[in-house]
Amino acid sequence: MSVPARATAAVRKLGKPTPRDAIAGLVTGLFSIPEGMAYASIGGFNPVAGLYAGVVPGIIGSLFARTVLMVTTLTSAIALTSRSVLHDAGLDPADPANVAALAIVVGIVMLVFGLLKFGSIMSFVSNAVMTGFSTGIALQIIAGVLGDATGYKPQSGNTIGKFIDSLAHIGLWSGAAVAVALGTVAVWAVFHFIKPLESFATLLALVVVTAVVAIAKVDVETVGDIASIMNSLPPVTVPNFAAMPELLMGGVAVALVALAQAAGISAAVPNPDGSRTNMNGDFLAQGAANAVGGFFGALPTGGSLSRTGVATSAGAQTRWAGIFAGIWLALLVLIAGSTAEIIPMPVIGGLILVIGAELVVGRWKDIKLVLRVAPLSALAMLITFAATTQLPLHTAILIGVITSLVLYCAKAAKSAQLMALEPDNGGWRSVPVPDQCASNDVTILHYAGVGLFAEVARIDEDWPRAEGSTNAVVVLSMRALPDVPSSVAIKALRRWGGELKANNGRLIVSGVDSATAEVLRRGDLDDLLGPDGIVPATDRVFGALDTAVAQGRAWIAAQRGEPGDLTQRDSN
Repeated sequence: MSVPARATAAVRKLGKPTPRDAIAGLVTGLFSIPEGMAYASIGGFNPVAGLYAGVVPGIIGSLFARTVLMVTTLTSAIALTSRSVLHDAGLDPADPANVAALAIVVGIVMLVFGLLKFGSIMSFVSNAVMTGFSTGIALQIIAGVLGDATGYKPQSGNTIGKFIDSLAHIGLWSGAAVAVALGTVAVWAVFHFIKPLESFATLLALVVVTAVVAIAKVDVETVGDIASIMNSLPPVTVPNFAAMPELLMGGVAVALVALAQAAGISAAVPNPDGSRTNMNGDFLAQGAANAVGGFFGALPTGGSLSRTGVATSAGAQTRWAGIFAGIWLALLVLIAGSTAEIIPMPVIGGLILVIGAELVVGRWKDIKLVLRVAPLSALAMLITFAATTQLPLHTAILIGVITSLVLYCAKAAKSAQLMALEPDNGGWRSVPVPDQCASNDVTILHYAGVGLFAEVARIDEDWPRAEGSTNAVVVLSMRALPDVPSSVAIKALRRWGGELKANNGRLIVSGVDSATAEVLRRGDLDDLLGPDGIVPATDRVFGALDTAVAQGRAWIAAQRGEPGDLTQRDSN
């Protein structure tokens, strides 16, 4: 396909923007002014850099993301992680060249992750772990605006600690800030329950309460108290190229934090058109957003759960909502950036409280389902939730991945089983595995499991004894094995086959695919099992098993000096 044809296809894929997308983009753009500046300030950066993080990165991220409603911009976790990375590298976070270098490095790391298909790794992260992670992030968002909503800035470093600290110092809360925040929630609720105005509730609450506070001259913190906003577009920034090598490892950490947050969005906010999300596509979209955004004064960015929540709450229907958000933000900054300085921070705090609560409520069904039906998964969910709210986010991500891996291994080991089979009216039925191999007979075993690795010890306990038997044949069916055996499995098969051979018996392995058969031969098992001891799978289910059983019966007959009976139950 030619380049123009690809461009035309990409434009068609965008679809047509809707009025709701334009409104949702306007609301999200307005939110990006105070929230972006606040997050940048939290990280010790120039607040205006947080503002610019919603322009170019927001547009590029929404253009290419496979989670179509995901808004790519600065988050509190990314800001805090970025500050830590620059501090450890001995670089000044106030220098735009250093910020640009970090953003570009993060973008390159994300692009590499996407190209290497690392997004598929997220498929192994269980729903329970993602539920705990996204719920913890939602709570973290709420905790992040407690200072704005109450006028008291919690001093604790973790999410739960912020709630405790805030409640412990309730006497230091600002009555005006609390009143404005509660008033914002009340106004939002009124408009939210008026059906025609439901999609505009967030915008209306922002505008109405801001106007009331300005007219009444209520003394609360405003966006202008954080920093002044110049009426200009993001400047072109030359990055500190010399610092990029030493920012590489830190860039990986920032990228992991951002990508994990984006993974939580794809789980919590499905595509309205029913299309599937794709982690690798989201990795590439965020990588491009950072690689380009770094040249335009933006801090590192990623999928923002709070800003995505703002967009969906305001009625976003397609990816155009995110594109409009970046365009609106650019226009607002260019035309009336300084006007946004009058927005009260308690208004932002109140609306973020609503959005965070909506995100938690949105996961409530998943939380109840996990708690009700899967005790082990529930434990994983609670561990991930606790880690997300109590530890640095990159540590919580690592714990979540490890928890998912342990959960996967536990389930895989539990599902692995060895069963015996007996003929039953032209088919097979499962029966308990005998304690000992039957002399002058064929014992048929079937393994159902993952890959004969950690399960070998369990199978060893159930494997029938060969001692005391003679002319015993064991046929091991491995048709359902989804992966080639490990070296541990090769050793186990050699041991089981050796014990049978020592007692004048033999082992036949049946139903293996070509890759598994080749691995068994490279492990010299054909020397032990004999030239017909490995029976490949056939197109017919258990066809190889019929062949192996017939071979076993013929071998027994030959050992006893009887005519061999190669008759099978069905033709192969």
